[in-house]
This record gives sequence, structure tokens and C-alpha cells, in this order.
Amino acid sequence: MTRRAMMAAGVVACALSIARQRPAAAAGGLSFGLTPVFLDSDIQLLANLEAYLERATGGPVALVKRRTYQEITALLLTGQLDAAWICGFPFVQHADRLALVGVPLFRGRPLYQSYVIVREGAPARDFADLRGGIHAFSDPESNSGFLVTRCLLADLGATPDSFFSRVFFTYGHRNVIRAVAAGLAQSGSVDGYVWEVMKETEPGLVGATRVLRRSEWLGFPPVACLRSAAGQPGVSALAAALQGMAGDPLGRTVLAELRLDGFSAAEPALFDGIAAKYAQVRESL
Repeated sequence: MTRRAMMAAGVVACALSIARQRPAAAAGGLSFGLTPVFLDSDIQLLANLEAYLERATGGPVALVKRRTYQEITALLLTGQLDAAWICGFPFVQHADRLALVGVPLFRGRPLYQSYVIVREGAPARDFADLRGGIHAFSDPESNSGFLVTRCLLADLGATPDSFFSRVFFTYGHRNVIRAVAAGLAQSGSVDGYVWEVMKETEPGLVGATRVLRRSEWLGFPPVACLRSAAGQPGVSALAAALQGMAGDPLGRTVLAELRLDGFSAAEPALFDGIAAKYAQVRESL
């Protein structure tokens, strides 16, 4: 079985396993999925986001969180979520079924980078120096937390298991930073946006790490919906709410907490760089 087939089977299996726990907003409302990025534990942020979206869309909104990217993707693909803030990697994997609702603007652009980090003071000076060490990935469905590094290894004719002595998934970018800072891993793959924001919010933790390598700029994790739902009133209202966030006082509070400038409309071509990495990794298997 190919990796693509195994991944598809995994999504189906995940969907079946959670089908009896269908998340839903109140009648007439929206269900909006959130992947386990570092801010999903911020209760005040979630309360403000929910309050803003309910006011801006004119109806109830349920924020749905799960532990892994795959769980949120499965809920979205099976129609159990109206929309979800996902990663560019699952978006390109399922580009034939998903449509863009909005893309965040980080420092004025809908782009971000993947970082490979090491512990501050570590002797490594380039990626080759990490060979034989322990590496922490974020999530197997994460572009910045897995795919970018997996593609870099493919360029070297290597795999995670052949290059590193051991790899593990932390299922959270904050957890990758913690693992590297604590010495549980010699290196880690992390979302550059997360690292930069946590450098402000948790300088003691992030200061124990340093960036060894930055990727090229890639499409920022988008909000997506099923293509079949793209024209529905609720999804259209959500898109308008996201794109109008910078013009609303509560919306600006949410954006400030997220360290984002706003949300914009975008075309799928924004994620061509991620799609190319996915294709390269498939070809190397």
C-alpha cells in the first residue's frame, strides 16, 4: 500500500471512530474546527474568538478542538464541521475536496516558515550536524512540523528513521519547543510563526532554543471548508467575519492575541510550494 493510500485509509478510519461523537453548534449555527496549535489552551482567546464570530455571523458558533490534525481533517471531510482552521499540508492532500474560506496575514503577508530548532548552546551549525540525534516532529499532518523537514531529508536521499537515531511526534508546536529546550530531543521541526510569537509570550522557554534553519516562505495555515459547502450562507458569513476582523474592536483584540494582522481571501495557488513538497516526498517513497 502506498503512503498516500495509507494516509487516506487513516483519515477514513479516524472519521469512523469519531462518527458517533458528531460536534455541532446550536441549531442554525456553525461548527468551526481548530487544530492543536499552541494557542488552543488559551481560554480567554477562545472565548473572545467565539464571541466575535457569533456576533459577526449573527448566529451561534461552536469551536471544536481535537488532539491531532488528522481528527479535525476527518471531521471536516465527513461534513461534521462547517469549516476548520487547518494546515496547508492537509489542504493540498485534499485539494480536490476543499475550498479556502480565509488565510491569516502574519506580519502583513499570508505566509510563514518552518524552523528547525536546536537547544541554545548546541554545537550544530547546519542541518547535516543533526544526523544521528533525536528529533521532535509536531504532527504527521503538519507542513512546518513534519513535511518540510521530510522533504529536506528526501533531498539528501534519507528518511527520518535513517537520518536520526530516533524521532517522535509531540502533537503540538509548543511541545516541540519544550522537548528541545528540555533536552528530550536534540532538534525539532516547528512552525516559525509559533516560535516567533512564543518568543514574545514565553521568552524563558523559547530562549532555551535557537533556530538552526529556516525554510522558504510558504502559505500560512488556512481556514477551509468542503467545496460543496463553499457557497452556503453560514460559510459565506464566516468568510466575511474573518475578513472583517481587523475592522472590529473585539476582532482586533483576537488578532492582537494571535499576533496576526487579519484574514484575507486567497487562491489555492498560494499552497503550490507545499503541494510540490508533498509530491516530492511521495515520489521518494
